[in-house]
Amino acid sequence: MNIVVLVKQVPDSGSERKLDPADNTVARASADNVINEMDEYAIEEALTIKEAQGGEVTVLTVGPDSATDAIRKALSMGADKAVHVVDDAIHGSCAVQTSAVIAAALQQMEYDLVLCGAEATDAQLSVMPALLAERLGLPQLSGARKVTIEGGTAKVERQTDGGFWALEAPLPAIVSTWDTINEPRYPSFKGIMAAKKKPVETKSLADIGLDAGSVGLANATSKVLDFAGRPPKGEGVKVTDEGDGAQKFVDYLAGQKIV
Repeated sequence: MNIVVLVKQVPDSGSERKLDPADNTVARASADNVINEMDEYAIEEALTIKEAQGGEVTVLTVGPDSATDAIRKALSMGADKAVHVVDDAIHGSCAVQTSAVIAAALQQMEYDLVLCGAEATDAQLSVMPALLAERLGLPQLSGARKVTIEGGTAKVERQTDGGFWALEAPLPAIVSTWDTINEPRYPSFKGIMAAKKKPVETKSLADIGLDAGSVGLANATSKVLDFAGRPPKGEGVKVTDEGDGAQKFVDYLAGQKIV
C-alpha cells in the first residue's frame, strides 16, 4: 500500500497572524510556522494503515524552503520519504492554482491512496480534496472519522449531525480526515534522528511540467484587495451598585441584545 499524505506548513494559529501589506498575502516569513494540525491526523492514519498492511508513506508538500520543517516533523512521526515542490513563482497562488501544482506532482508518483487533513488552519477552505479529485479523475471521500482499506476499496465513516454516512470507493482514491479519527503520535527521539537521513526530493515547477506563468499572485483566481488590523479593545462598562445593580446589569445586557 503506497500512501501519499499532503502536508502544509501554516502560521501557528496560537500566535498573531498577519498579512504582508506589500501584496496582501500571508506574512509567512515573520510568522511562527508549524505543520498544519489537521495534517497530523492524516499522517497518523497513513502510518496506522501502513503498520497493518505494509507499504510506504510519502509526504508531499508545496511551499517555500521553510516548509522543510513541516516535512521533517512528518518524517519524524514515521513517514518514509518526502517530495517538496518549491518555486518562487508559486508565491501568492490561490487554491485552484495550488491544486494544479499538487496534481502535477502526484502524477509523477505511484500511490494507492492520498490522505490529507480536512482543512488548513490558515485558509480553512476545505476544497483541496475536491479540486484534486476533479483534476486527477479520482473518487473523493471527505470528512472521514474512520478509514478502512479492504482489498482495492477504501471505506470511510463521515460524521454528520445525526450520526454518520458509510461511504466507499475503489482505489486509488483521495480521503480527507477530521481530527476525530485518531490521536497523532509524538515523534520519538529515535524518530527525530532517523528523519534526518530520510530522502527528501525537491522539485521545481519545471520538474513537474508546469509553466510558471500559470501560477502565482498575478494569475490567481482570488486575491485579497484590502485588509485592516483588528480594532483596539475598548474600555469596559462599569456598573455602580446603588441597590439597583442587578437591574442596571440586566438593562445593559438587554441593550447589547444579549438577553
